[in-house]
Amino acid sequence: MLRIALVLGLLVMIGPFAIDMYLPAMPNIAADFGVDEPAVQMTLTAYFLSIGVAQLVYGPLSDQTGRRLPVFLGLGVFFIGSVGATLAGSVEALAGWRALQGLGGAAMMVMPRAIVRDLHTGNEATRLMAMVMLVMSVSPMLAPLAGSFVISLGSWRTVFAVLAVAAAVAAVVMGLSLGETLPPEKRTPVRFKSLMQNAGILFRDRGFMGLTMIGGFGMASFFVFIASAPFVYVQEFGLTPTQFSLAFAVNAIGFFSASQMAAPLGERFGMRPLVRAGVTGFTFCVLLLLLVVASGFQYLPVVIAGLFCANACLGVVIPTTMVLALDAHGERAGLASSLGGTLQMMAGGLMIAATGPFFDGTVVPMLAAIAICGVAAMGFTLFTLPRRVRA
Repeated sequence: MLRIALVLGLLVMIGPFAIDMYLPAMPNIAADFGVDEPAVQMTLTAYFLSIGVAQLVYGPLSDQTGRRLPVFLGLGVFFIGSVGATLAGSVEALAGWRALQGLGGAAMMVMPRAIVRDLHTGNEATRLMAMVMLVMSVSPMLAPLAGSFVISLGSWRTVFAVLAVAAAVAAVVMGLSLGETLPPEKRTPVRFKSLMQNAGILFRDRGFMGLTMIGGFGMASFFVFIASAPFVYVQEFGLTPTQFSLAFAVNAIGFFSASQMAAPLGERFGMRPLVRAGVTGFTFCVLLLLLVVASGFQYLPVVIAGLFCANACLGVVIPTTMVLALDAHGERAGLASSLGGTLQMMAGGLMIAATGPFFDGTVVPMLAAIAICGVAAMGFTLFTLPRRVRA
């Protein structure tokens, strides 16, 4: 299980590095191209939206061809997008190449979850998913620091050159270390009628849709933080790129440390009660933090501590909702993983786009957007997981 977790963790790391590694340079990108903060944030939105839409393709494709081909296809597209971003001459071109990166990076979002479902279900799947997330947990902590180091050696363009190299390395490791997990007899040909029927089943499944959106708004809150924090931490609180990277890492530590407790806590208390408790804790933390900061206590340690607690609650929610959403859909795991991932990434991208016009570089709008995500996740939790349900 450890070897599989390492290989899948490497694949999953590609996406977070593509997001987090250039965060310290976002103010520099704005200055280089002579644009404002929302324009640079749109390079993130383009990535999130394209990675969301593309997941609809990789899942059904993998159900027909197996998991390996979509992984290699995605890595190749990601490589091309990274090279293009390195050479981008405008913020619009950068957004376009970031969108292409997202089209490739989608494979690394869908395939690891489908591979986990190929191999395990229930708490065993949660344990493997948590191990994958432990491997990838170094990326949100190290990616901004690595980005700061790479930028110091060159510029923000060097970051995308490094991402191109990382995609090539991941392709080699995947080719040598992990075989096909979906045997031919379990593959499903892609037929439009069957695809629509299976998609209809998923859309009508209250549990699948509810759990997907709980995780989606949880992830959206983190995406809003990712898009806003570089400007808030650097411009309002005066941190250097390296200091920002360290502050960002603290919040990531809270999330991924807690994610390792998801499987044992799920075994002890039940996976659904765990999701309810995690979402409740997250919503309470972000609303309290927003109230405190809006009251005038706009101090960086307060913001970091509050987000640490909130993200720790999310750490038990995200992997558990992923497993619960797919548990009843093993025969259509690829499509379910794709559709779930698409809805989640779309929620994140649209939240950035919707809240961007209200962002003024200060902390209160950022926390307000995160709080909206918490309230939405709480609403879906109350609808999907009423307290009378036990499991």
